[in-house]
Amino acid sequence: MPFFLRRLAIDLGTTNVLVHVPGQGIVINEPAVVAVDAATNQVMAIGQEARAMLGRTPESIIAVHPLKDGVIANYRVTQAMLRYFVNRLGGRVRFFRPEIMIAAPAGATSTERRAVIDACIASGAKSAYIIKSPVAAALGAGIPIASPSGHMVIDIGGGTSEVAVISLGDIVASSSVRVGGNKIDQAIAGYIRKKYNLIIGDQTAEGVKIQIGAAITPKKELTMEVSGSNAVTGLPESVIVTTNDTVLAVKEPISEIIATVKDVLQHTPPELASDVMDKGIVLTGGGALLTQIDDLFTKVTGVPCQLAEEPMLCVVKGAGMAVEHLEAYKRSVLWAKS
Repeated sequence: MPFFLRRLAIDLGTTNVLVHVPGQGIVINEPAVVAVDAATNQVMAIGQEARAMLGRTPESIIAVHPLKDGVIANYRVTQAMLRYFVNRLGGRVRFFRPEIMIAAPAGATSTERRAVIDACIASGAKSAYIIKSPVAAALGAGIPIASPSGHMVIDIGGGTSEVAVISLGDIVASSSVRVGGNKIDQAIAGYIRKKYNLIIGDQTAEGVKIQIGAAITPKKELTMEVSGSNAVTGLPESVIVTTNDTVLAVKEPISEIIATVKDVLQHTPPELASDVMDKGIVLTGGGALLTQIDDLFTKVTGVPCQLAEEPMLCVVKGAGMAVEHLEAYKRSVLWAKS
């Protein structure tokens, strides 16, 4: 079996599953959703195919998100999802049993980490390892995590935002909050319902965030026509939503992330805090793509913040580097099992 098929890295997120193969890069990037027949408990579809079924299937077909806040919420479905993606990569290779590096929240309990490891082994892995998501994010963002200097990363995922200061390959200070891209989408949907009396779905709210969303009021305001159902009549309706609407909508969830950032800064040792002030804060994760969120964080913390290159891919790229060079990053790896 070629070396690149022997080792995989997986970012098993609340919203998306990404798989990185050393030598090939990102080979899978699909929604972390599984369609299940509620009557028979049978898995009907996984990933992109399952997401395409949402809202277009009989009531007996339900959407299951196997992970919540970055940890396993449904073990059986998580195992089925992992096996599906691992088997896709193995193709016709007989006895395909790769080594898997999986990213997990820094605050995950030992029981939660064990569940992730066990799910990997049950899905067909030869061995499995865990790397803390903020460490993987920093590594994937090009931060020299093994250096004695302090480096700060804010990873805004789908279900959780993690903030960490890293030095000598491990976390020195960290905290997390159960606020991420999903909560931001929900806040936008809630604001539009309250202001315009219009009910929209999560995918529509996400589209608003991506197209015209911002963390602070921009110099040039954008607008977008948004369609949904009138909350009173139930009839289809469209309204014009502005960038300023999104700024007001996301204020509360973003403020929770800011409070977490400030808390970590306050608990960072002085020498490392000085390093962070000099080097700045790096933003990763899909939530970091919200327009001008880096400018907002710079303003409220007084520390320069910058967006990592390809922020959505940082965690899985970092996990890929760790699994490819296990010996070099052994200090950053937890929970090995064969």
